[in-house]
Amino acid sequence: GNYGFQAQPTGFPGGFVVPPVQNQPTMDRTIWMPIPPSIPNCPPGLEYLTQQIDQILIHQQLELLEIVTGFETNNKYELKNALGQRVYFAAEDTDCLTRNCCGESRPFTIHITDNLGHEVIRLQRPLRCSLCCCPCCLQELEVQAPPGTTVGYVVQNWHACLPKFTIQDEKRVDILKIIGPCVTCRCCEDVNFEVKSLDETCAVGRISKQWTGFVREMFTDTDNFGISFPMDLDVKMKAVMVGACFLIVSLSF
Repeated sequence: GNYGFQAQPTGFPGGFVVPPVQNQPTMDRTIWMPIPPSIPNCPPGLEYLTQQIDQILIHQQLELLEIVTGFETNNKYELKNALGQRVYFAAEDTDCLTRNCCGESRPFTIHITDNLGHEVIRLQRPLRCSLCCCPCCLQELEVQAPPGTTVGYVVQNWHACLPKFTIQDEKRVDILKIIGPCVTCRCCEDVNFEVKSLDETCAVGRISKQWTGFVREMFTDTDNFGISFPMDLDVKMKAVMVGACFLIVSLSF
């Protein structure tokens, strides 16, 4: 795509000046995606998702302390485009007691920031029991962009054997469905959650847990995920699909 070479804005309202070069490696050799120009009626920070992007790659960072001690630490993730440029950085915000006592049922807030350190997306999951088989304890995640402004929800649907979710807009109107496999633990292959139309007849995208190798799968809980969606999908729904990936991660992996 051409978005890697777009002209960069030189400033923002209020006098904040952006450095003229934004796609150079940082101290940790990370190459960020260039800052796109602002777009009317687009939540600030989501312009990155409009730049001919039809997939996002999510890499969980390896935490040495967690490997050595066995205690759950706050998860951190890199979100990259198909060129390997970092689009966002995501960090979980939960306390130690909640992480290690509640496990996959834990509530969390995930802050997603851009290359200037501005929080552009916030994911909030309330505490709900994930062990109950009845519909009263189904999971839900709220997506805000920017923080404080809800753009959509990811709601778990009850099913006897399949993980199923609904993507909703800010008014709780159903937009898309997500259907996963009956068995989400597979050896030597990816696990795919299909994103479909509301009538479940047309596939429009996919959320995949990518196989990372036997050693990494067995001895760490760091995973790689991919999200694919139509290039012309509403930018807010792209953000909600990112949130759906994190909810699926917390429940299934």
